[in-house]
Amino acid sequence: MLLTVSLLNRGTSSFLGSLINKARQVVRIKSNKHVETNLKPNISNSPMLTTLNSSSSAPEPVLNTLDTTTNRPLSVANLSLSSPATATNKLTIEQQVGLPVRPKKPLTPYFRFMNDLRPKILASNPNLALIDVVKQVSKKWETADPSLKQRLQEEYKKEQQEYVEKRMKYDAKITDEQRNQIKELKQEKTEAKERRMMRKRIKDLGRPKKPASAFIRFIAKERVRTPQSPKQTFREWQEAATKKWSTLPQAEKDMYIQESRKEFEIYKKEIAAWEDKMIRLGNIDVVRQGNLIDPPETKPKKR
Repeated sequence: MLLTVSLLNRGTSSFLGSLINKARQVVRIKSNKHVETNLKPNISNSPMLTTLNSSSSAPEPVLNTLDTTTNRPLSVANLSLSSPATATNKLTIEQQVGLPVRPKKPLTPYFRFMNDLRPKILASNPNLALIDVVKQVSKKWETADPSLKQRLQEEYKKEQQEYVEKRMKYDAKITDEQRNQIKELKQEKTEAKERRMMRKRIKDLGRPKKPASAFIRFIAKERVRTPQSPKQTFREWQEAATKKWSTLPQAEKDMYIQESRKEFEIYKKEIAAWEDKMIRLGNIDVVRQGNLIDPPETKPKKR
């Protein structure tokens, strides 16, 4: 409790930021539980589920539907519509290896106080920003009744003890194989996050976009010329477009190939100039390693 109060007295922006992030997590957990409770009984009536059940076969990922006998780039997957999150993405890491959901840590006294006070603040001012809510809660916590803080602290200690017992029982049931699987999944999750951050960083730095290949150009125009019919699945449309590309006269294919090569020559000049600029600015992590005199050392993967 003393640590929490001392942190609150700092009034620094970094602490407020971490406080807001934690408040968002608390609100998100509470809202997700509310949504799951309200929506779960109505899943069977969902139009999306009805459509999938009525179709003869659910559409498969784009890469699985391509004809591998013809030479086409795998980037055709970028033309597919953004698919909803799969069931694997909704599961926790522990659930993916066959374990139940891991016990969650109890809320600290301050966040218990915030969880009770936040609805009252928003009821009087629904348009109040989250940062302003946190500031009001912080002020009220400083002047809160010591008996209230003591009660919240006792509740926290009680639930903390229960959590420790549940966690010990939970960890005792995990096999060595499952522990290794959990480590690998966490490593994959970390690497995926790093890749997303790198893609965002490259985009923010204005890296030139690589031009589309001849096949991608054909598919893009084909979507406009012969769009997917209401009775046709995307897989069926793509198979028809792929077959049309394979039987397309070479003269027409050369038109797409020449357009792609022309833009690629422009791209090579733009990317070279951009990478030269990035090197001068010290952003060598976004430059292709082949273009560096001394490429950076690669980090070994954790196993």
